[in-house]
Amino acid sequence: MSTRTPHDTPMLDQLESGPWPSFVTGLKRLAKDNDMMVDLLGQLETSYATRKGYWKGGTVGVFGYGGGIIPRFTELKDESGKPLFPEASEFHTLRVQPPAGMHYSSDLLRKLCDVWVGAGGSGLIAFHGQSGDIMFQGISTENVQKAFDGLNEMGFDLGGAGPALRTSMSCVGAARCEMSCFDEARALRTVINNNLDDMHRPSLPYKFKFKFSGCPNDCVNAIQRSDMATIGTWRDNIRVDEKLVQDYYQVHGMHDLYNDVVGRCPTRAITVVPSGEVKADPHTSVASLGDGNTLCIDNKNCVRCMHCLNVIPGGLLPGKDRGVTILVGG
Repeated sequence: MSTRTPHDTPMLDQLESGPWPSFVTGLKRLAKDNDMMVDLLGQLETSYATRKGYWKGGTVGVFGYGGGIIPRFTELKDESGKPLFPEASEFHTLRVQPPAGMHYSSDLLRKLCDVWVGAGGSGLIAFHGQSGDIMFQGISTENVQKAFDGLNEMGFDLGGAGPALRTSMSCVGAARCEMSCFDEARALRTVINNNLDDMHRPSLPYKFKFKFSGCPNDCVNAIQRSDMATIGTWRDNIRVDEKLVQDYYQVHGMHDLYNDVVGRCPTRAITVVPSGEVKADPHTSVASLGDGNTLCIDNKNCVRCMHCLNVIPGGLLPGKDRGVTILVGG
C-alpha cells in the first residue's frame, strides 16, 4: 500500500470524464501501491496547471553500457532545494529490446512485471516505444542496476538511447502473415546483433534506425520512421486463387470490384475484360469471375502498392520470386 497522501489533481481528474479510457486512471491504479506514482501525479498536475515540463536529463547507466537508460530528474524544488515531489524526483526509463516480431507468452509478461516491481520500479510499462523498445518507465538511480540485472538474467538486453543505433522493429511477418516476402525477425536479429556495439556505446552524431517490413504494406512504418528501411517485395507475377476471387465477386459484385479494386489501382494495371478477349501474356495474372468476364493484372505496370491484395485477401497474393527493397536515408 502507498504511504503518501494523494495530491489534489483536478485537471487530471477531468481527463477521466470523457467517453474513452484515460491514462490517468492507470496511473491512479498504480498509485494505490506505489509512492512514486503518487508524486508523479502531483508533478504531472503541476505541469498541466503551469503548462511547463519539469523534467531534466543527466547521466544514469549500468555497468559496461553507455546507453539504454533515459535519465529524468525533477526540476520542481522548494526554496531550500528539496524536491516538491520527492518520491518521483528521479523517474528514469529503461529501454529494453523486445523479441523480434513482438512475440510474448503470458508467462513471460508476468515475469517481466515481477522483475520490474521487485526492483523498485513504478509498475508503468509501455509496449512499445517509437524505436520498438519495451519502456520500463519510472525508477530511481540506485535501483537501475538491480532492474537491469533482473531483466538480463531473463535474457533481455538494453536497447538504444542517445546518439546510437536504436533497437529496431520488425512486423509479425512470416510468423502469421501471408503477405510476408522474407524472414523479417531473422533479418532484424542478424543486423542488430552484428551492430550491437553502436547501441550500447553511443558513438554516432545522431540516432540511427533500422526497421523491417515484410511487404509494401509497411506495417511498422519503416519508410517514415527509419534511416534504413527493408521492405519485402516480389518481382514475378501476382499469384491468383481463382476461387477466392470469385467468392469476393459473388459477395461484392461488379460495382464494388470496379470502385474498390480496378478504379483504385494507381497505374491502371487492373482491367476487367470479356473472357473471350483475354490474350495469353506471361506478364498478366488472370482470374475468371465466373460470369463471362475475367480480371486481368498487367504485372509490368504493377507498383506493388498492395491495395488489390488487401481488398481481395487470399484471392491475390505476392508472387513467389520474393526479396527486399532497401531504402537508405532519413
